[in-house]
Amino acid sequence: MEQIYTIPVNEAFEASAADAGCGCPLCTLYTRLQENELELILGASMMEPDVRQKTNLQGFCRRHYGMMFQRKNRLGLGLMLESHLAEVEKMLGEEGLLALLSGPGSGTQKKLGQLEESCYICGRIEMHFSRMCETVLLLYREDAVFREQKFAAQPFFCLPHYRRLLSCGRSMLGKKEFPGFFRAAGEVMRRYAASLSEDVSWFCKKFDYRYQEEPWYHAKDAVERAIRFVAGDDGYTAGSAKGEKK
Repeated sequence: MEQIYTIPVNEAFEASAADAGCGCPLCTLYTRLQENELELILGASMMEPDVRQKTNLQGFCRRHYGMMFQRKNRLGLGLMLESHLAEVEKMLGEEGLLALLSGPGSGTQKKLGQLEESCYICGRIEMHFSRMCETVLLLYREDAVFREQKFAAQPFFCLPHYRRLLSCGRSMLGKKEFPGFFRAAGEVMRRYAASLSEDVSWFCKKFDYRYQEEPWYHAKDAVERAIRFVAGDDGYTAGSAKGEKK
């Protein structure tokens, strides 16, 4: 089945099935979404009134502030911070009814906590990414080619996205379908985890003088690949270097 909304998912799964260096296909999809949102927010979207209203209230997380700063558009970031700080000033000066009920500073404390949890870019990514995860399960359920030739051929799923797939699969697949999906995904995970564990162990052994003359085999980038596996890869992590063994 080929629909417009299935194209990005199919492309990511095809690429990872053909080249293990592409890594987790869901990391690929997440990274593309993140890059798109960063481009938009520092581009045309920055001056759209409805977008600015949301960014003024929500702000961004530390990670996305850092990514925006790296893109060298300091004026664009400065303009967003200018109007966001105006909202922060208002928040710092308002206590309201909560202060009367819970004491001075309680309102500000609550609002600061909510602000720490909010990020305009994270929210946008999550909205689109959740739909992509649902598309993966839809394709798995209804497209035999995707299920047998693409999904089963993945090099691995990172642990955060594997958990996400299981959660989505449990809600979208019936009780009879989910066990098969769990086995198929689990087989991909176990196969890669076993190979990766061997590579990491050999990487560690290579620092023992007794193994200095032995070849590295596939272990030179084992640490980077392990990070990508256990924590995911958004293109900015220590494990973002592409170096999967074929």
